[in-house]
Amino acid sequence: MLPTHHRRAAAACAAVAAAGALVLAGLPGSASAAPSPSPAESAAVDKTSPGVLQAMQRDLGLTSAQAKARLVNEAEAGADAGALRNALGRDFAGAWVHGATSAKLTVATTDAADVRVIEARGAQARVVDHSLAQLDAAKAKLDRAAKRTATRDAPVWYVDVRSNAVVVGAVKTGAAKSLVSAADVDSSLVRVTKTAERPRPLYDLVGGDAYYMGGRCSIGFPITKGTQQGFATAGHCGRAGTATTGYNQVAQGTFQASIFPGRDMAWVATNAQWTATPYVKGQGGQRVGVGGSTQSPVGASICRSGSTTGWHCGTISQHNTSVTYPEGTISGVTRTTVCAEPGDSGGSYISGSQAQGVTSGGSGNCRSGGTTYHQPINPLLQQFGLTLKTTGGGDPGPGDPEPGGTWAAGKVYAAGDTVTYGGSTYRCLQPHQAQPGWEPPNTPALWQQA
Repeated sequence: MLPTHHRRAAAACAAVAAAGALVLAGLPGSASAAPSPSPAESAAVDKTSPGVLQAMQRDLGLTSAQAKARLVNEAEAGADAGALRNALGRDFAGAWVHGATSAKLTVATTDAADVRVIEARGAQARVVDHSLAQLDAAKAKLDRAAKRTATRDAPVWYVDVRSNAVVVGAVKTGAAKSLVSAADVDSSLVRVTKTAERPRPLYDLVGGDAYYMGGRCSIGFPITKGTQQGFATAGHCGRAGTATTGYNQVAQGTFQASIFPGRDMAWVATNAQWTATPYVKGQGGQRVGVGGSTQSPVGASICRSGSTTGWHCGTISQHNTSVTYPEGTISGVTRTTVCAEPGDSGGSYISGSQAQGVTSGGSGNCRSGGTTYHQPINPLLQQFGLTLKTTGGGDPGPGDPEPGGTWAAGKVYAAGDTVTYGGSTYRCLQPHQAQPGWEPPNTPALWQQA
């Protein structure tokens, strides 16, 4: 019998629709509301651009049918993983997808009694020693220790749910041991691996089709804040008050807020010549529509748009990663196998039609391959009170709750958050920014009635 994700994909492949997209530009964009989607489509697949599918085929070695099936499977897996996280509680130890079409979902637990519950959901079960909460707590200790310990030679550490450990990547193993010792972390929770990575931010001082601020970076995602339009980007690209010009060297806007290091997030408010549109620049200049910001699981496919290297795809390696650049350490980023080069910083990461984050930095290049890190978009939106511009067309007010409930369009929700709506209580399954039409009863991929 096929896993539930594979069965759902077979039925839903034909539903993947094409959509156009353009980067934040001097001309306004327009979009019409999509037909009512299935749970999978509402989370990640609906209106996926042909350019996304083509890039997935090129970079992940997939056929067209496999690319479509993969997006559906990853959307369904995210919903199932969220439901199982809620069901397992403190036993939950992470989840990830695997296989060419992400048809297999594995969910880890610290209690063998949970295996039956996991398998009943169509997922594979793995019994491990450490819960996700324990791993997250250990990594948090490393983050705190990094503020008083040199980490240049141990530049990367992250929660790796697949190996059930906090992995510290070290150029020199002594540096990793010093960090672990300073953090007073149980050594059974940590695995040290040798790495040649020397991550750095990916801005550049070479001209190109992007935005400029003395150097060059890439637009992440167009946003609004009330009536103000603008875009999200990386914090290392500019400080508050830094002026920007567009790809055409026309005056564009000003950085309103920026955090770096610690995090790598910023936003730019643009002038009246520039209009926020719900698109990013895809392969060959094709328009890729942004339908939302539902976070994809470990192992899922992801594509990146940048002004230096254009459009490339890969997979999500780990969430909750910390990385040390020459300027300092940043935490809470996502590690991927997508390549990038200087000038790509700030650019868009997207899975299907769902915004994932903005390019922070990495190592390697797009000729020999590399590793990159992105600042997740949902914490950025939440930090600055921004609303992602999406193809749904809604521009919700700042957190106005529904009558008789606490759910609000425009608010960022994390997995496990609870809201009320229509007299019922719901628990969030997947991190996302709520949109009009995404009310809890309408989106079982995002909300579970408690």
